[in-house]
Amino acid sequence: MSSHPLRIFTGSAHPQLAIEIADILGVPLGRSTTRHLPDSEIHVMIDENVRDQDIFLIQPCGEPVNDNFMELLLYLDAFRRASAHTVTAEIPYFPYARQDRMAKGRESISARVVATLLEAEGVNRVVFVDIHNPASQGYFNIPVDPLSAIPVLGEYFRRPEFADCAVVSPDVGRAGLAGKFAEFLNLPLVVMHKRRTNFQETRTTHVVGDIKGRRPIIIDDIIASGSVLKQIDILYDQGAEGKAYFAITHPVLLPPALGILANHERIEKLVVTNTLPVAPFKRSEKVEILSIAPLLADIVDRIHHGRSISERLVLS
Repeated sequence: MSSHPLRIFTGSAHPQLAIEIADILGVPLGRSTTRHLPDSEIHVMIDENVRDQDIFLIQPCGEPVNDNFMELLLYLDAFRRASAHTVTAEIPYFPYARQDRMAKGRESISARVVATLLEAEGVNRVVFVDIHNPASQGYFNIPVDPLSAIPVLGEYFRRPEFADCAVVSPDVGRAGLAGKFAEFLNLPLVVMHKRRTNFQETRTTHVVGDIKGRRPIIIDDIIASGSVLKQIDILYDQGAEGKAYFAITHPVLLPPALGILANHERIEKLVVTNTLPVAPFKRSEKVEILSIAPLLADIVDRIHHGRSISERLVLS
C-alpha cells in the first residue's frame, strides 16, 4: 500500500466524471482553477498543497480538443513543479488517436506527438479507454494502461431480450474489439468491409458472417460524424431483422451524426459511455449513456495500492 496520499484532480473538460470517481473512492476532489484569458491563453492553478502526494488527473480531450489537451499539459507541469510524488493522467478519450500512422507521405503521426508531449511534461503513467489503435501504447516509454469499455457496454446487452442479436464490426480494423464483445455476450460475429474515401466518408463493400434473422449490435470505439450509422442498410440486404443497436465507447457526436440518428428508422438506440460529456442538445430517447466511472475508480485504487490491473484488461 502506498504511503503517499491519494488525490483526485480534474481539468475543465469533464468535471462530472471526476466527481463520480472521487465519490466512489471516498476522497475529496482536489481544488484547482482553470481560467481562459482574454487573448485565448489558458492559465491553471493548483489551489492546495500536493507535495509528496499521488495525483490522478482526470481529463478527456474532446472538443475543444486543443484547449483541453493544452490544459492537461499545463496541469502536468504545475503538479511537477509543486513536487507531487507521482502524476497519473487518466485520459478516457485520447486526443488525435485516429492520426496514428502515415496513411500518405509527409503526414504527421499526431498520436505520437501527443505521447511525446505528455512524457516531456513528466507524467508518470497514462490511462486511456478504447484507443483507436491499441498499438499506440507503443509510442510511450512509461507505463500505459489501455482499458476497454467492453464490460461496461456488455452488461447492458447481457439481458435475455438481446439473445437473438449478432455483434457487428463496422470494419476489419474493429474486428478484434467486436470479437471480444461477441465472446463476452456469447453471440455470433459479423464483419462489414468498408473503404474510406476521406476523413468524413466511408463506403461499405460487403459483409462477412451470417446476420440473417438477427438484430445487429454494431460496436465501435468512436462515433463522430456518424458514417457508421449510414451503413447499416447493407445488413438488412443480407437478412437482418429488427432495429439496430449501436454500442460505442466515445460519444463525440457531431451534428451530422445527430441528424442521422434522429431520422434513421432502422436505428433503435445508441448506447455510449461518459468518457466524454454529452451536451443536452446531443441527448435524445435514442441515446443511452452508461457511466465509465466505476471502472476508472477501480483502476485508480489498484494503481495507488500497487495491485495488478491485468484482470481488468481481460474480459471475465
